Amino acid sequence: MASEELILKLKKQIIEYLNLMDMQPEDIEADEPLFGPDSNIALDSIDAIELSVLLEREYGLKITDSKQGKKIMGSVGQLADFITENQKA
Repeated sequence: MASEELILKLKKQIIEYLNLMDMQPEDIEADEPLFGPDSNIALDSIDAIELSVLLEREYGLKITDSKQGKKIMGSVGQLADFITENQKA
């Protein structure tokens, strides 16, 4: 399980990288979907590319499988879990 600090850091980075200037970290729930109609954020495919860039630049991690990417980018919590699991390796 990812730390609360990492989850908060990711929320701030997502807001910055995606220029979501009207959002605050507290507006994003850790388990809330990042994409689709049930999402408060409602990211799109371009945003997914930006999230991939964020993962690579900030954490040195790449997503090589698009099916895996959908799961990893499902929520901030899932992104944080992916980072936590793969930075230990």
